[in-house]
Amino acid sequence: MTRTQHPSRFWLGGQRADEQDRFFREALESRGWQPGDEERWDAAWVTGMPDPAHFQRVSPRRKLNHFPGNAALTVKSRLHQSLAELRSRLIDGFGADSEFAARLDFFPRAYVMPRDYHALQQAAEAGPERRWILKPTNASKGKGVRVLRDVAEAPLARDWLVQEYLANPHTIRGHKYVLRLYVLISSLTPLRVYLYHQGFAKLASEPWDPDDADNPFSQLTNPDINARNERAEVPVEFIDLERYRAWLRDQGHDDGALFAHIEDLVTLTAIAAVGAMRGRTAEAGADPRGCYELLGLDCLVDDTLKPWILECNLSPSLGICAAPESGGRREAAVKESLVRDLVTLVDIPGEQPPAKAGAEDESTAWLSEAQAELARAGGFRRLLPAAAPEHYLPCFSLPDRADLCLAEALGEGPLAPPRLVRRRVTELIAGEQLALHDAARDRLYRLNETASLIWLLATEGLAPEAIVAELARLAAEGEASPEPATLRREVWQTLGEWCRLGLLCQGEAGAEPVPEADATRLPRPSRHRLDFAGRSWCLEVADSAALARLATAFSLREAEADAFPHLSVLREPGAGYALAVEGEWAAGRLGLTHLAGTLRRQLLHRAAAPGRPVVEAELLNDGADGGVLCLYASDAAWAASLVEVLAGETPAGFGPGLRLHLETPARGDALSPEAARPIGLRGVLLVEAGAAIVTPLDLLAALLPRLHAADARAPQAVLGWLVGVPARRVSTREEAEALLAEWLTPSAAVGD
Repeated sequence: MTRTQHPSRFWLGGQRADEQDRFFREALESRGWQPGDEERWDAAWVTGMPDPAHFQRVSPRRKLNHFPGNAALTVKSRLHQSLAELRSRLIDGFGADSEFAARLDFFPRAYVMPRDYHALQQAAEAGPERRWILKPTNASKGKGVRVLRDVAEAPLARDWLVQEYLANPHTIRGHKYVLRLYVLISSLTPLRVYLYHQGFAKLASEPWDPDDADNPFSQLTNPDINARNERAEVPVEFIDLERYRAWLRDQGHDDGALFAHIEDLVTLTAIAAVGAMRGRTAEAGADPRGCYELLGLDCLVDDTLKPWILECNLSPSLGICAAPESGGRREAAVKESLVRDLVTLVDIPGEQPPAKAGAEDESTAWLSEAQAELARAGGFRRLLPAAAPEHYLPCFSLPDRADLCLAEALGEGPLAPPRLVRRRVTELIAGEQLALHDAARDRLYRLNETASLIWLLATEGLAPEAIVAELARLAAEGEASPEPATLRREVWQTLGEWCRLGLLCQGEAGAEPVPEADATRLPRPSRHRLDFAGRSWCLEVADSAALARLATAFSLREAEADAFPHLSVLREPGAGYALAVEGEWAAGRLGLTHLAGTLRRQLLHRAAAPGRPVVEAELLNDGADGGVLCLYASDAAWAASLVEVLAGETPAGFGPGLRLHLETPARGDALSPEAARPIGLRGVLLVEAGAAIVTPLDLLAALLPRLHAADARAPQAVLGWLVGVPARRVSTREEAEALLAEWLTPSAAVGD
């Protein structure tokens, strides 16, 4: 008798290209499977995440290649949060100096925008030698990834992550590389995790240069980026792990030690996300026995041969990226064997009877299922359950009973039961009712009678099974006694939920939770005297990163300045900064890079007076009584760099603006942070593409958007003031230097 009345069918879905499906399709077609569709399938291979409704159709005999909740691993910001929470939990439970906490030092610190903007600036200020990389939180193929020259450039928008940049990579032939590892989660309950024996070292297409931050072909290893490098003979190069490990040995390195470390970080990473994945799978109504997850984990090896996890990719690419002669043939062979071994291991034909929760001998059932799966593992190496379970079980927020039963069945004897300790929670008692207050999230949890008893027994040190026994004893003394299986399930689910919420964690008696750093707490504002264009201000700044940035743009003196009008730089409640001038809000939602410029514009605006409008532009002067006004398009990077070159090569330097004397053509005040000095305008340099000749109306059009006026703008008066002022467009450095040499000589005419 056959299992089904129709041939087994597979469905290929999602945002996909044929090359992504090729090996899965070939593996099943060789077994006699036929193509199906979105409605008719026994195995689905979906690139990206499937529609939630598909999760409700899975079963041990209908498999889907994703788990609900996998975003805890595959979204960059969520991966960081999962790992940071795991480290925090282990510190709270076992202490900052524990072996468990020390093992979590394998992921670079990261900050989610805009929530962590201020914490990022503080971290950058505390470690000015650090470098940072900007990544979209949920993108692939290297889109949007770049090294930040200035951490203040971090966006205030959502869906961005700023991660500490590992600036000391190990290299192959001088090229930076990242290891692509293939990780398989075949079961959530109990958690079973595998690492494929093969993978790749992905090389950058140009030699590593720590000073060339803007060169993606040197800094980044993503094949989609490097494929665009027309300068490289081999833009995309893959080296399989077998050859990579042999190369390490030839170099005198211990490849076994490196990969033991890699296996540990892979295992801990899976544990960090299992709670979220179990919770979302239950919410989605999915049978976890019908799901599995293949992940592409990217790992950087630094020059001390320490591995660091960078990201974990959903639906890793199974297309062939490298050319045949630069690793493509080997890449195809590895990916084909990877998929064939995966199909066999997860039992896509559905021939292996699954273990049933609630069976009389669950341990035997889970053991039988795990051992049968291991026998089908092919090139996959099982990481969980581990050969030394005590090395990993304490890292779970709370292991499921299935995790413990399987670990004991595989081992030589019973394991120490999990011990739970309070975390960051306060007990509140009102009469006979117990409530728990989570101060970190400001949430209150009211407990019923049974939950209160479970809490009290757990915090007195009883293990979960001991709590079950005590509740059963107390129930037996009453009129109604619950079923043992029901009672056991309630205790484990209740404790598991409290651990997931962070109210409890596994730990040792005496370990004290470490208070979370509060990046929003500000010191007392410091006061500084700021002089600008002949006027003095009192500048108040509480944020040290903002103060450091402003101190490079303005001359600040620490002095009591209550007699002067006030400027205040404030942190926005969400992210960024706000500026108040004399108690009135002037600008908000400012990134650190825009803070000094915005403050300068506010000061220039207030330097204007009736008949004395101010042009905001770089003013190059000759050190005497002449100057050249430089205007450039803000969206032209070449123009901005040219102005920077001119500023650096001209002893007189630049000022931030010119205050016009409208009654006297071509005369005005050169505004500087210290003073306002009368000058005559020798010329206006427009650094932009276009015709060299500039008409008076062209010049007026360029000036008006930069004009600050104390009264209504008078275009006719400004036009008259410009009469006789030379104006030219330039598009090269040579043209600009020639004009400046002409205009800034002592014999050049100056407006009277």
